[in-house]
Amino acid sequence: MLRPRIPVNPLPTGIVTPLVLPTTPTDIEPAACHHDHTPATVPAAPRVQVPAVRLTPTGLVTLVAGGAGLVLTVGTVLVSMLLAVALTGASIAVVAVILRLLVRDMQKGR
Repeated sequence: MLRPRIPVNPLPTGIVTPLVLPTTPTDIEPAACHHDHTPATVPAAPRVQVPAVRLTPTGLVTLVAGGAGLVLTVGTVLVSMLLAVALTGASIAVVAVILRLLVRDMQKGR
């Protein structure tokens, strides 16, 4: 009674191809060719041995120093940002207290 409609998508060439799938095995016709359809065997690819990473003592010291420098730099930036936020908050609190006192003095002076 209610059958869903499958939209027909036009191709860029203007040819409209409906989406129809074969429902029975008889709808599929075998190709008319006269050669063998068995897949060809593919020889196994030789394994390439990747050289292991070896660090010399100088390379290891350089790596450790670079990592320590990076950690110290990132830590310094984060601490300076935290201090900037703390100073801004403290200065806003001081300004709020001063404004409150000024407003209170103006109201008493009336």
